[in-house]
Amino acid sequence: MHLPAFSLNPLVRHSVEHPADALERHRNEPGTAHLLIAGDIPILRAGEPGTALLDAAGLSRAGELFEDVFLGTLEGRPVVATLASPSAADLYRDDPGFTVTDLRSVAVRGLVPPEELGLLATAKSVLDWHRRHRFCAVCGTRTVPAQSGFRRDCGSCGAQHFPRTDPVVIMLVARGEFCLLGRQSRFLPGMYSCLAGFLEPAETIEDAVRRETFEEAGVRVGAVRYHSSQPWPFPSSLMIGCIAEATSEELNVDREELEDARWFSRDEVKLMLAGRHPAGLSAPQPIAIAHHLLRAWCYAESP
Repeated sequence: MHLPAFSLNPLVRHSVEHPADALERHRNEPGTAHLLIAGDIPILRAGEPGTALLDAAGLSRAGELFEDVFLGTLEGRPVVATLASPSAADLYRDDPGFTVTDLRSVAVRGLVPPEELGLLATAKSVLDWHRRHRFCAVCGTRTVPAQSGFRRDCGSCGAQHFPRTDPVVIMLVARGEFCLLGRQSRFLPGMYSCLAGFLEPAETIEDAVRRETFEEAGVRVGAVRYHSSQPWPFPSSLMIGCIAEATSEELNVDREELEDARWFSRDEVKLMLAGRHPAGLSAPQPIAIAHHLLRAWCYAESP
């Protein structure tokens, strides 16, 4: 079974030790693989497919580099993620040997092997955290990278800061032969997807599913079961996919959250997944966990 984008990641993370000197030891080794992110745009070697794993020469034109993080090893090869200025992307655009586009497009177009999408998700999320958290949340002093890039330390108050991941519930809410789908105004025309929302402090996954469904659509939910999860590096979320049982049907849509929400029959969703809905309605693409939740409900597929 195909996995959602960013879910396959063969990286050996070395998370237990995160050796403080690993970055210095591996940054300039000839065999090190480099993942280069210009602002939030990955720089790829072009090919069929291309690759996100660059050698040192691939970094040479990027100009000033702001952060390096030792991510771990890939089949024994050190992997280092590097943050460059957003303007660095322009230095690669005219070279046919490179591909410069956003990470979502990389996934949709299959520009790198599936296992490299997980590496890119890790690089983008950690580097984005560095870019957004340069100052101590306790005292406001500028922090410095530590532990090969997996921590930032404050020299003033001694606080240690670690990369964050934001958990999000995404749920296929079903009642008999029908499921509840919604759309936001930013979606492609005619596309409907599963409802989703961030977990709140001290909230269980099950309660978050129930709360978000009621807040957005006015539908009550009973039983909730976990299906699968997906890293979503925009900027750094974990999508927790669930299938839930609705205990009510009447809709009361929050129009500030959703442009529309409605019940779809199982046969109708199958047509949406196949791109053959008579009204031109569609479902999310296979890169998204919502697609896999819909398939699981329609065809009883296991994660």
